[in-house]
Amino acid sequence: MTQRTMLLTGASRGIGHATVKLFRNLGWRLLTVSRQPFSEECAWPEARDAHIQADLADLSQIDRLVATVRERLPSGKLHALVNNAGISPKGPDGSRLGVLASDADTWTQVLNVNLVSTALLARALLPELEAAQGSIVNVTSIAGSRVHPFAGVAYAASKAGLAALTRELAHEFGPRGVRANAIAPGEIATSILSPGTDGLVEAEVPLKRLGTPDEVAETIYFLCSERSCYINGAEIHINGGQHV
Repeated sequence: MTQRTMLLTGASRGIGHATVKLFRNLGWRLLTVSRQPFSEECAWPEARDAHIQADLADLSQIDRLVATVRERLPSGKLHALVNNAGISPKGPDGSRLGVLASDADTWTQVLNVNLVSTALLARALLPELEAAQGSIVNVTSIAGSRVHPFAGVAYAASKAGLAALTRELAHEFGPRGVRANAIAPGEIATSILSPGTDGLVEAEVPLKRLGTPDEVAETIYFLCSERSCYINGAEIHINGGQHV
């Protein structure tokens, strides 16, 4: 069987790191995108060759990123595009940035990374996705559908937009054999949790615990596998029931 290839943005920690580990263990070839340079702490053998450094806040880097991806796809096929990159700026004291505290630069940076770059990557890589009859998975958030005490307004709006973009991709790319779905994580045990999350989990999450990056990665894999071959345009909540 031909080895499948996944391109994952936001690969350096948390959900991205868990997803890389799972797909690699299942035999996939990986290409990872991060704004950080390659880290020698990535111990798996192909990590250096898999890494592509790009800052998705700078949309002028998209063309170069896509060209690099194409150079590393000898078969011309991309089986999965997982858009996990996301930023959620905070105030100087770690406070939530609402409308009054969010300036134009904040909006531009967040929307570019969390939303616009996703659309441009999907648009540019459609030929490779179509050749593989591949799958797009966008990582949205519970903050995209309800006001969150820690996620700022620009982040929330970008994730709501990403859910809408997922539906648009599913509608437009579906006839070409490319599926697009989203996952919406809630409170996941990563290094970027805000102080006070424990109280939020106790008050609002019926399962009374944080989710794990591995649980999110498993859902991403399901949406990239043939087991989900008739799922298109869905947004799966991974939050222990927090959304109900």
